[in-house]
Amino acid sequence: MISFLRRSNSRDPQHSSAAPLLTLNTFFDEHYYPHAKATKRLAYHDWSVYNTHMREKLGRYKLDELTNPVLDVWVRQQILREYKRSTINKHIHLMNRMLNLARHWGHLTGYSQYQQNIKKLTVGDHTQRFLSDDEINSLLKSCRASSNQFLYLFVQLLLLTGARKGEARNMRWQDVDIAKRVWTVPRSKNGRSRRIILSSSALEVLDATRTQADRLDLPTKPDCYVFTNPYTRTAYHSFYASWFTARDKAGLTGVRIHDLRHTYASMLINKGVSLYEVQTLLGHSSLQMTQRYAHLEPNLLHQRTEIVSDAISSMSI
Repeated sequence: MISFLRRSNSRDPQHSSAAPLLTLNTFFDEHYYPHAKATKRLAYHDWSVYNTHMREKLGRYKLDELTNPVLDVWVRQQILREYKRSTINKHIHLMNRMLNLARHWGHLTGYSQYQQNIKKLTVGDHTQRFLSDDEINSLLKSCRASSNQFLYLFVQLLLLTGARKGEARNMRWQDVDIAKRVWTVPRSKNGRSRRIILSSSALEVLDATRTQADRLDLPTKPDCYVFTNPYTRTAYHSFYASWFTARDKAGLTGVRIHDLRHTYASMLINKGVSLYEVQTLLGHSSLQMTQRYAHLEPNLLHQRTEIVSDAISSMSI
């Protein structure tokens, strides 16, 4: 239990006794979350993390009682429950942000050596899953047999564009410029719009999607969703149920929809496309995010070293 480590900074002579001694629950509900809703695009993620991982275990603590010994036990308990380290780091990020804002807004004053930001856990190299040609064929065959009317087309589009699943789910017909072969995502993960270049095969998938929508008597006006759920007649909330079924039938248990984006990137790299071009096609905000794919094809790098080797060897010494 965390409670045995409860301690207070109020004895610190530099700690102001005039600071409101709010509990973490009160601070989150009355101060942090209203601020997050006004300033963050996906504030409900913070709401979910807080209610699942903090409210019960830490919510009754006053802000000045959330010292490093208390928070280190909280982190350690998550490790023992075998949460992914990357997941724990997201929880740590939220806790650090809340405590930093509490200081910024005057709910925590003075300095305490026992209340420093929590250090994030090391996570090692990124683990990524890339589908082979045979796996892609098996997956597409399984998706085609799905009872979901759009799963096969949805998965094809992700493989052909490297788009995120949320971008495709919320795609509207007005976002696609067929003549220029460009799909404009009004608001991507980083909050900015981005352009996705469409191949001829991607355009064929969109044409097949429109035909399928017409067959199901679904609207295809400019402001309508490309992938419209026949039952709700609005955008799909997710494709998870049908995806899991098709994926497992293809013998690909553990493969995520997001791995289709990784597969798209790996295929580009393996065909000699530069990291800068892959960065642009994926919509990454920095080259560092794309460099995780640089190790995919060592044979390609070996071929590149031969360029210099051939040049040197041809010189007369």
